[in-house]
Amino acid sequence: MYDYFCSVSKFYPMNIKPLYNQLAEDVRFQEGMRACINCGTCTAICPAAEFYDYDPRCIVDSVQSKNEEEIERLLRDDDIWYCGECMSCVTRCPRKNAPGLVIMALRSLSQDLGYFTDSEKGRQQICLKRAIGDWILETGYCLYPRYISYDNHPEGGPVWEWKTDNIDAVHNRLGGNIDGEGVGVLRKIPQEDLDELKRIYEITGGMERYEKIEKYSAQKAEEMGLTMDEYIAQSYTGKQKSDIP
Repeated sequence: MYDYFCSVSKFYPMNIKPLYNQLAEDVRFQEGMRACINCGTCTAICPAAEFYDYDPRCIVDSVQSKNEEEIERLLRDDDIWYCGECMSCVTRCPRKNAPGLVIMALRSLSQDLGYFTDSEKGRQQICLKRAIGDWILETGYCLYPRYISYDNHPEGGPVWEWKTDNIDAVHNRLGGNIDGEGVGVLRKIPQEDLDELKRIYEITGGMERYEKIEKYSAQKAEEMGLTMDEYIAQSYTGKQKSDIP
């Protein structure tokens, strides 16, 4: 026990729990981490592993080792942000582990501690928060077409540009009800429903999570010598400060 205390005390002040202990408090970790036998089935079935340098087997094995240095590396690295949370891993694991849930717990802890800003993919959390996150609370929709500009998605080509310029006509022709009263696709969500949604976020910790993403992203932007607009643009596009208009 003394040796274990000495091994982790160099990383943490007396009043901070070791990273593994913090992970172990997350119900997703408790449900997803049973007894990994390091067989690699999760990696074989993982769609993300096919396209990225991503190996859920290695991640679960690292966490299971309780190696504090390795867990901290994961929290600060790109690896944990490649998972699509499809849970294909759960369907194949012979020990009923859920690497996807372990990844969720790692992501949450990374955001809680601010470590996510140390990786390229992690820094994109501010883009998701400012887009999908804020859109949900403002409009009730995770994807709101009026906020998806062609300038930010030129890969959509001229057809997408035309659609964004003629959004009302397009939705009317397709039978939508964008921002309209009553029923229909993309109808206007009543303010009382949006207020209730925000209250759910407040009670469940969603708003606190948003605040942490904003706080740590602002700190990282200052550290990098960027304004928040420059930081978000660089995180979103990968462009350096000199390339940002």
